[in-house]
Amino acid sequence: MRVFSPQERFAASELARADHYFFSRWLFLQRKGYAWQRARHHKLICDALMRVYRGECKRLIINIPPRYSKTELAVINWIAWCFGQVPDAEFIHTSYSSQLAVNNSATIRALVQHEAYTEIFPEVALSGEAAHHWKTTKGGVMYATGTGGTITGFGAGKHREGFGGAIVIDDPHKADEARSDVIRASVIEWFRTTLESRKNSPDTPIIVIMQRLHEEDLAGWLLAGGNGEQWEHLCLPVWNEDDTPLWPEKHSAEELQRMEMASPYVFAGQYRQRPAPPDGGLFKPDRIQIVDALPSGRITWARGWDFASTTDGDWTAGVKVGKTDDNRFVIANVKRIRVGPDERDATLKSTAVADGRLTKQSIPQDPGQAGKTQVLYLTRMLAGYTVHSSPETGDKVTRAEPAAAQVNVGNVLMVRDDEGDRWNEPFLNELRIFPNGSYDDQVDGFSRAFAQLIAPARSFFG
Repeated sequence: MRVFSPQERFAASELARADHYFFSRWLFLQRKGYAWQRARHHKLICDALMRVYRGECKRLIINIPPRYSKTELAVINWIAWCFGQVPDAEFIHTSYSSQLAVNNSATIRALVQHEAYTEIFPEVALSGEAAHHWKTTKGGVMYATGTGGTITGFGAGKHREGFGGAIVIDDPHKADEARSDVIRASVIEWFRTTLESRKNSPDTPIIVIMQRLHEEDLAGWLLAGGNGEQWEHLCLPVWNEDDTPLWPEKHSAEELQRMEMASPYVFAGQYRQRPAPPDGGLFKPDRIQIVDALPSGRITWARGWDFASTTDGDWTAGVKVGKTDDNRFVIANVKRIRVGPDERDATLKSTAVADGRLTKQSIPQDPGQAGKTQVLYLTRMLAGYTVHSSPETGDKVTRAEPAAAQVNVGNVLMVRDDEGDRWNEPFLNELRIFPNGSYDDQVDGFSRAFAQLIAPARSFFG
């Protein structure tokens, strides 16, 4: 590493004291012995964090691909730099793993003790050595814990004018658990009921840095107004708007294309910051041909139903699908409602009447005696029509795969909707984001109808 003169070190220290971006570059050089391989997004992150420090932004979400310097810049360097500016600042740092959060805390502590840091901020000294909870001699606090952990007795920020600390959340979701509705919801509930209440002042900033993993991950929930606040959003997809790589030294265009082809689900969320591939994941809905009229010849029809499990947000959907004599498939109609059981049953009956007696109505059977009772009631209600019922087996993705295979080879048509019943676009959008979307009722209905059409003839009865 080049040897700097005292004058150069003094100038560098002054610049690092004034600016987080320069601080990150200088400390990297001093600690590692070689220059930081900078990219455009690094300065964008630092600029956003400077706005937080200056009080211009109280709520910040940064969405960025993994291994793109987010933790070093937005957690380790920024918190260390802020302690230099405000030695009595109080921080709470969380991550999906308690060990990761504690490791970050220990790294910040080590950075604050580095001789290059001391040159910049000689007034900062530590009074505690614990990895997860340490203090400065000026009363500053650093507390680290995992998502879901207890934070009793600790707060972030100061109840006064100016910057006094922050809550910094880095990857609140574990990637391989983000598809679990229960685990994902528990993270959001912990944020809502525990972490938010740890602000010592309403003005205490909250920063969320994460890769997108699901439409309803913490970032998605917050951006949709989940906690009722407006959030500044710095979204950094791996592709720039001109289709060049965000960090070409890290990933070339060819490498990114290979990664996206190999794992479209992962790439959509973690790298594009859009938790759904642009042309669909399991389904490639752009390969569905929209037609103005049904194909000629004989068509065998089935409508698959998916019933809402609750009445306060879920949908009931019935998808009518036909199979032609030349083994093509056509989606003729989607009925989708959000109503109570009585109106749902009335819609089921009126839809069956409109479909005609040659359209098989396939309904799911919930487990247990209640499911059997419901099926018996609906079958009697639809007397005179061909009704098929069966329990759902396997996971949703597995059930959807046979239908997706036909969609993806261009063997599925869809009748164009009309102004009075716009169902094409909602159906295609749900296919596009499945299984990472908020709803899958239309996909479930489509999968059920398709399964009836490809099953042996005897399975339609009984």
